Amino acid sequence: MAAPEHEWKERQRVLKALVKYALGEGNVELMDVPEPVTGPDEVKIEVKAAGICGSDIHIYHSDIKLLLKPPVVMGHEFSGVVTEVGSAVSKWKPGDRVTSETAAGVCGECIPCRTGNYNVCAEKHIIGYWFNGAFAKYCVVPSRLLHRLPDNVSFVSGALTEPLACCVNGVIEKTGISAGDVAVVAGPGTIGLLSMQLARVEGATVILCGTEIDAKRLELGRKLGADVTVNVQEQDPWEVVSSLTQEAGADVFIECSGSPVAVRMGLQLVRRGGRYAQIGLTGHPFELDFDTIAYKEIVVRGSLGQRWISWKRSLKLMEEGLVKTGPLVSDVLPLTEWKIGFVKMERKEGLKIVLTPVD
Repeated sequence: MAAPEHEWKERQRVLKALVKYALGEGNVELMDVPEPVTGPDEVKIEVKAAGICGSDIHIYHSDIKLLLKPPVVMGHEFSGVVTEVGSAVSKWKPGDRVTSETAAGVCGECIPCRTGNYNVCAEKHIIGYWFNGAFAKYCVVPSRLLHRLPDNVSFVSGALTEPLACCVNGVIEKTGISAGDVAVVAGPGTIGLLSMQLARVEGATVILCGTEIDAKRLELGRKLGADVTVNVQEQDPWEVVSSLTQEAGADVFIECSGSPVAVRMGLQLVRRGGRYAQIGLTGHPFELDFDTIAYKEIVVRGSLGQRWISWKRSLKLMEEGLVKTGPLVSDVLPLTEWKIGFVKMERKEGLKIVLTPVD
């Protein structure tokens, strides 16, 4: 005879977790799930803060192009404290403050994996997509994914290490910024504001572009170091770029908005022989005058995710105060208010929204 449900819950601890329980529009609920068990090479983390990523919204709508395997606990931007280590783990101990990479599974055999670019492995399986993630009180991850959170970086700020590492990969490692460059960053969301700070750290003069709805974000961008901010609905960005480059065009254009309008604008603003970086995701095909790339000999780089070195650089930049993630957090909500957070993200109300677990 099966034990009554209340007796089962007493024997096996359960957690409140935000779960994508099936493919398709929506299909996301706060549910009871068993507390995760730590394997020999794994570490259990008590989650202290977990950010809502734009890709979480795509997961909600089931229009993400990365591998997804529901039912799965969502959430991949997080920080916390180690509470338990597996029998084969020696580097980490309970009490360590950590954050974690997301690529929990890669093939290890493809060219990207063999050249250290596992972030674009076609078989990449990600925490919060394929393996249970951080929108819960506890998360278990392979110990090789962990990075130590500097003592002077708060858990809320540390939850943004993952998006910062994505920007380090795109701006510094893939595109490259040289001192004296004029760089245009389109989209003053979390990714745009982090990319803007990185371009400034590398020595560029940065023009941050947004629209009418981005007024507060552009203001924050100025406070965080943007040299010029432009509302493209009120001011012609070419006039600004032209005045700073003797009409040559921007050395670098970094697209962080995922807007087709911004993509087209970038190809016009970047100079001949300049560099274009695509970090934002549009989510759908659109029309583009691709010949512009040939006529202007523009170097175009895509960017997706991050690698170990991206995390190392990000944590050092945060530790030294060269990049600030804390000011980007507009809301800290309990996990029970996840719907409010998701709606605010979609409506571009606030900026980075962080969830904290509940018992």
